[in-house]
Amino acid sequence: MCEEMKLFKQGAEAKLFVCNYLGKPTLVKERFKKHYRHPALDENITKERIKNEARSIVRCKAVGVKTPSLYLVDFERRRIYMQHFEISITVKDFIIQIKKGESGDSDASLDSLARKIGETVRKLHESNIIHGDLTSSNMLLVPKNPSPNDANWTQQDIELVMIDFGLSRSDSNAEDMGVDLYVLERAIISTHNDCPNLFTQVLDAYSNIKSKKKSFNIKEVLNKFEEVRARGRKRTMVG
Repeated sequence: MCEEMKLFKQGAEAKLFVCNYLGKPTLVKERFKKHYRHPALDENITKERIKNEARSIVRCKAVGVKTPSLYLVDFERRRIYMQHFEISITVKDFIIQIKKGESGDSDASLDSLARKIGETVRKLHESNIIHGDLTSSNMLLVPKNPSPNDANWTQQDIELVMIDFGLSRSDSNAEDMGVDLYVLERAIISTHNDCPNLFTQVLDAYSNIKSKKKSFNIKEVLNKFEEVRARGRKRTMVG
């Protein structure tokens, strides 16, 4: 089915392999068995998470959010086969390159990136997609016209790709969207503390994009975000 699977990365929940599937560069996500859970419970939880991830990828495509193309879902082997972007960089590594001065005009690059992230997360939420794990490691940048010889990412026309929907779900709850934003804020602060204004720029883009969904209550989402943020700060202070 898949030629010469090679281990690409390993996380807490799954192993990622790369291979060729039907002649296409493919990423295979294989979820671990959790031996501390009852086997039947583990199978049900895993199957539900695979379903949610596959559904979210398909729904993202439908609303214009770029994600890897879905090729195959194999419940028996706990695998999802999806498009592998061979020329790509995580948003995390892109920001690190910028701050090291390896990628040109840092302010303009970060402004553009923040706008892309904010607008993309807003599209997700307007479509009732809760990502569940918004971090700079779960976003890729890919060139629209890939050139293997061009290593300067700021000089390319790039697109934002959302990945790792393993904790995603469909929900219209404003508080869950607020939690999504809070998770992103904490991830940016902890990983990119040398970019103090980055999340503010992301939130500004998220808040001010012209909505395509009139029923989307941006004020309610932002209010819930502030409530979640206040609870988070209180926990931090209390310890």
